[in-house]
Amino acid sequence: MPHTIDTAAAKGPDAATREGWAELGSGAELRELLGDPWPIVIEKVHDRLTDPDRDIIARSPFCLLATSDSRGNCDVSPRGDVPGFTHVVDSGTLALPDRPGNRRGDSFHNILDNPHAGLLYLIPGGKEVLRVNGRTRILTDAPFFDAMTVKGQRPALALVLEIDEIYLHCPASLRRSGVWDPGSWQTA
Repeated sequence: MPHTIDTAAAKGPDAATREGWAELGSGAELRELLGDPWPIVIEKVHDRLTDPDRDIIARSPFCLLATSDSRGNCDVSPRGDVPGFTHVVDSGTLALPDRPGNRRGDSFHNILDNPHAGLLYLIPGGKEVLRVNGRTRILTDAPFFDAMTVKGQRPALALVLEIDEIYLHCPASLRRSGVWDPGSWQTA
């Protein structure tokens, strides 16, 4: 039984031909609409942690983990703990301890099918958004597991990500959404 919904099978026959919808058809069409990226946007991508990257990871209590299975079904899972919960193994490797949750393991199932994953680190109230993409594997033990012990709980699993690319993402969406502005929060 798949752990995610097969979105291709869930779509009806009319999904691609909805009246009045104009679908983008190519990369060239997309580039024409967006324009060329600014050189600084391309140049800021790197494959090793810098001191500012390490600082954000050390201060972040929260990240989002994006994975997909071999069929392309996606999952985004929140991960969090005390600031600095992500263990920096070395300048090209991060480890996220698995903390008790709902036990579905969607991200882990996806990683077993497809090792590519993305992380997005946020600091509540901050404007930094750190984006990390790479190849992952799941460990059941390693010498650094002891360093990830919190309140006497040593993780049984850790996701290890070998960094392919890392960069500061544009924070405009945080500003536009008002996500850190208590005045914009809706109450139940």
